[in-house]
Amino acid sequence: MSVVISPSILNCDFGHFADELARISTADYVHVDVMDNHFVPNLALGLPLVEAAVHASPVPVDAHLMIEDPDRWAPVYAEAGCASVTFHAQAASAPLRLAREIRAQGRRVGLALRPATGIEPYVDIFGEFDMILVMTVEPGFGGQSFIESMMPKVSRTRKAIRDAGLDVWVQVDGGVSRSTIEKAAQAGANNFVAGSAVYRAEDAAAEVEALRQLAAPHVH
Repeated sequence: MSVVISPSILNCDFGHFADELARISTADYVHVDVMDNHFVPNLALGLPLVEAAVHASPVPVDAHLMIEDPDRWAPVYAEAGCASVTFHAQAASAPLRLAREIRAQGRRVGLALRPATGIEPYVDIFGEFDMILVMTVEPGFGGQSFIESMMPKVSRTRKAIRDAGLDVWVQVDGGVSRSTIEKAAQAGANNFVAGSAVYRAEDAAAEVEALRQLAAPHVH
């Protein structure tokens, strides 16, 4: 399993959006956080900006929908050209049906779990997803500190995937940096969302490569 680096644009300079996307051309995905000020206490990055990212980004778009009613809206983001669409387990009324609808459009689909949301109710449908996102902060704001107590949850997620013989990525999002990425990789993550660490670096491409090199020895 390969290391996947997905910089989050939440902290980028939106006044120079195309240039900011070009800075991460060596990444695997660009992670776009969509927030509705209902599911999380913040409002950010709706469909028009996601569509702009799809057209301008040198790498595929990974949309993270922190919104209510993803059953209605997630397919719209797939139709807009996002390569991967992730919705939160607690927000979806029919997560399995929604996952199949997104996959039917030829997109990858992810299931996101907030820090207090256990994996157990969802283990039996992991095979319906391409990725499980274990949040390592409470969703809603960039720049938060990594919650290290989520690492056992990451490990349980990876074990459940391996025990079922599935090819499913484990993504971590929140506080990922040079000082935390190895812990997440050792726990079983292979897809890493890094926002502040990348966009506050003087050389974003070099930071992407540094994170990749730190994670690589631990991802199998």
